[in-house]
Amino acid sequence: MHNSKNTSLQGGGAVARVLGKLYPNLSKAHRKTADYVLANTFRAATMTIDELSEAAGISLATANRFAHALGFDGYAPFRNALVADFASSLAPVEKMRHEVQKSATSAEIIYAALNNDIRNIEATRQALVAEHCDQAVEMILKADRIFVIGFGASAFLAGIMVHALEPFCRTVLSGVHPGGPSQTGRQFFKLDERDVVIAMAYPRYATDTVRLARRAVEKGAKLIAFTDLPHSPLVPLADVTIYSQTERQMSPTSDAAALVLIQALCDAVAHRAKRSVQAASEMTEFVLPWLYQAEQYEQGKSLARASGKAIKNNAVKSNAVKKIAASGTNKA
Repeated sequence: MHNSKNTSLQGGGAVARVLGKLYPNLSKAHRKTADYVLANTFRAATMTIDELSEAAGISLATANRFAHALGFDGYAPFRNALVADFASSLAPVEKMRHEVQKSATSAEIIYAALNNDIRNIEATRQALVAEHCDQAVEMILKADRIFVIGFGASAFLAGIMVHALEPFCRTVLSGVHPGGPSQTGRQFFKLDERDVVIAMAYPRYATDTVRLARRAVEKGAKLIAFTDLPHSPLVPLADVTIYSQTERQMSPTSDAAALVLIQALCDAVAHRAKRSVQAASEMTEFVLPWLYQAEQYEQGKSLARASGKAIKNNAVKSNAVKKIAASGTNKA
């Protein structure tokens, strides 16, 4: 067989389609293998031939012959075709598979991860487009309401952005609710051209974020996208896109560069916002009772007041004793 024969079996559920056509003509052992692959397609795509053989209860030879029966030159091309159907989802798994085979100490892994994030941040800085940054800040400051959405790990990034923007913007709302994306959809029903939605999506992109971003645009809201690459599903929807490099070896996405970029843009908003210093001061004063240092200060004041009262009480008692003593002396 030739490799060219396999090119038609790449992506789009190709393996499942081929199995559907060939299944009636497969041997009993190959049908057993096919049953396992069809029931566990994603898992099978991550397996070595040894792992598939053990999981499906077949021999290594059967697994290899099964791949040939489907038109592949062997198990490796068969698995590559499975992987192609889940390329974006499986990419982190494949990277991890490669990385864990390397010999390294924990310190070396940590050092490499930190260096990786430093490179991501520098690449993000180099890729910044000044015009896009200015546009994003302008849109945020002019908006009547700002909604920040993100799901999965991006939900935490969205929360940090809401927290950072609150002192300087009139209304900043999180699009992540206990009621889930449908509750956010209900919230988005009232969007209009005066609103701005900030949507965050990094690999692996959450469908809910893209769907809600599309609805926001349909309602007339402006969209700022925080994402990684031009082929991100948010890019065609966005008025402005802010990119950050998020590559990581042991997980789907590195959030470090994205977080730094979010904080940097919030700094730019604070710099441009009217009364930003006053707003920050008023916000700090308002939340002072919940701050640890303020609590210690209040405790100190309470102790001082208590000590003052004790001193006064002692003074009163001392004066009373002196008066009694003086009275006794006079009587004598």
